[in-house]
Amino acid sequence: MASNPSLVQALRGGIVESFHRGAVAVLDAGGTVHTALGDIDRPVFPRSAVKLLQALPLVASGAADRFGLDDAALALACASHNGEPAHVATAAGMLARAGLDASALECGTHWPRDESVLRALVAEGGTATALHNNCSGKHAGFVCLGCAMAGGDPAGFVRGYVRPGHPVMREVTAAVQAVTGHDLERAACGTDGCSIPTHAIPLRALALGFARVASGQGLAPEHAAAARRLRQAVARAPFMVAGSGRFDTRVMQALGEQVCCKVGAEGVYCAALPTLGLGLALKVDDGNTARAAEVAMAALLQSLLQPDGEAGELLRTLSDLPLHNWNGIEVGRLQATSSLRP
Repeated sequence: MASNPSLVQALRGGIVESFHRGAVAVLDAGGTVHTALGDIDRPVFPRSAVKLLQALPLVASGAADRFGLDDAALALACASHNGEPAHVATAAGMLARAGLDASALECGTHWPRDESVLRALVAEGGTATALHNNCSGKHAGFVCLGCAMAGGDPAGFVRGYVRPGHPVMREVTAAVQAVTGHDLERAACGTDGCSIPTHAIPLRALALGFARVASGQGLAPEHAAAARRLRQAVARAPFMVAGSGRFDTRVMQALGEQVCCKVGAEGVYCAALPTLGLGLALKVDDGNTARAAEVAMAALLQSLLQPDGEAGELLRTLSDLPLHNWNGIEVGRLQATSSLRP
């Protein structure tokens, strides 16, 4: 099997010290390939990159309206957040609107990923809860969906919602399959870090799905309307999707509704580009997300959207990063290769 091309390289002393291979798919909603680099038909686990797709039933079912979820809550349902106070409070508020609390979450517990928030929490004698989990907003959305589906015992109905056969997870899986067009019953299935099922989907199908999210074409009317509402919520509240200093938040603050992007674990990234009607999916082979996938995504957005002003400068900077040692001396660069440039 031929190797995927190098997407990102690390430079030191004037030579390439290391490189990160990967694949990229950019499609329109009709399935026409705009850009293909590497093997775009190999199934990959998109993990958190498809959180917006997983949130579609929350809106399409009417649950979001029933519980009065605002833009911040809907953006958090699509998030991998830092666990900052606003994230925690919003997740708790979503659960409260459904009549439940953090004990309903089945995502597990970890400390806030933002170090300053973690230190502040420890200093005040606090401890981590499931609300600090970077997936708590997504799971709060699942709980709200389950409560809307339930009869007389919402808490009992929702229990076990992470299992593949639970009615909530069946709705979520059906939405991902409908949008991507990929048969998930035949796909390899694993368990994500937050305990829900994750299905292996080719980059071609992921890019197609996000092109449909970008344009509404090829979607059932309820999914098209839900996708538009979620995109708008993310554009209005990008802080909720990630948090302070994070790539997704910074890029969407700068570009607004031009891009709706979401990182996933193991070097996967997906994006909807509504102004172009395109969807984008990439996978870095070695699973490097913060070091390589973000640089690749920045270069692709720069190439496709060609923004000027501050947004253009931000993408240029994020696609060609200086590397510093512990004394603050610049020792090299991490940059997208020519394969991702215009």
